[in-house]
Amino acid sequence: GWGWNIMLKLLECGPPLMLATGIIVLAGPRHLGVPKAERELTNIEFCLDLSGSMLGRFGAGTRYDAAMQAINDFVDSRPGDAFGLTVFGDNADHWIPLTTDPSAFRCAVPFLDPRRLPIGYGGGTMIGKGLRTCQSILVTRPDGDRMIVLVSDGASFDLGSGQEEELGRSLKDDGIVVYSIHIGGGQSPPEVSAITNITGGESFNPTDVQSLNNVFRRIDSMRVAKMKRTYAEVLDWFTPFAIAGLSCIGVSLLSLLGLRYNPW
Repeated sequence: GWGWNIMLKLLECGPPLMLATGIIVLAGPRHLGVPKAERELTNIEFCLDLSGSMLGRFGAGTRYDAAMQAINDFVDSRPGDAFGLTVFGDNADHWIPLTTDPSAFRCAVPFLDPRRLPIGYGGGTMIGKGLRTCQSILVTRPDGDRMIVLVSDGASFDLGSGQEEELGRSLKDDGIVVYSIHIGGGQSPPEVSAITNITGGESFNPTDVQSLNNVFRRIDSMRVAKMKRTYAEVLDWFTPFAIAGLSCIGVSLLSLLGLRYNPW
C-alpha cells in the first residue's frame, strides 16, 4: 500500500542522512558558550610577628598557635585568592610565596614556632621591616588587589618620628591596604594604627580566640571577592549532530529486520 511505500522511501534516506551528519561533524561545528563570572584575584600577604612574646598564653595555646589557626581558617575560606606569608622579629623573611594552594600554610605551622627559630626572631619587634618586606613582594604582582594582614602583639622598634606616615603613604601609593591585628590584649600601637588609617585599612584588638576569629571574618566581609565578566568561550557543538547520526543508524538497522521491498 501507499503507506508502506512512503515509509520504505523514508528509510532509504537513512544512509544519505548519516553521510551528511558525518560531514557536518568533521567540519567541527561550534557555538558560543554562556559568559561566566570569574573571580578577580586578591593578593593577601600575612605579616606575622615571631618575637618571643608570641609564646604568651592565648586561649588553650599560645598567641602563635591561635594566630596560625586563624590564618589557616581564613585561607581556607577564600579559595581563588593568592596568599603569602612574611615572618619578622629582629629580621624579616618572606617564608611562603604568594600561592593559591592553602596546604602551604598548614605545612608551615610546626616550622615557624618561635621556640625553634634561629637568632633574629625571638628578640625585638620590627614591624616596619616586616611591612616593607611584604610591600616588596606585593608590588611584583601586576594583577589583582593587594592587601597586608599584620598579626603582632607588641610595639615596633623601627617606627615613630614620622616613619610610619612615610611608610603608610608609600604603601598607599602602591595600592596596598593594611589591616592590623594586635593579638593578646591592649590597644594597637599608634604608629601601626596610623599606617592602617592612611592605607584605608583598620586596626583590631582581639582579646580571645573567638574575637580573633571574628576579626578575620570581619576582614573577609570588608574585602569581598570581586567578580568580573569574561568573554563567551567558543565551544565544540557535536552533541545534536551526534544524536541525529546515531538515530539514523539505529532506525536504519531496525529497518533491516524486515521493512524492505520483496523481489516477488
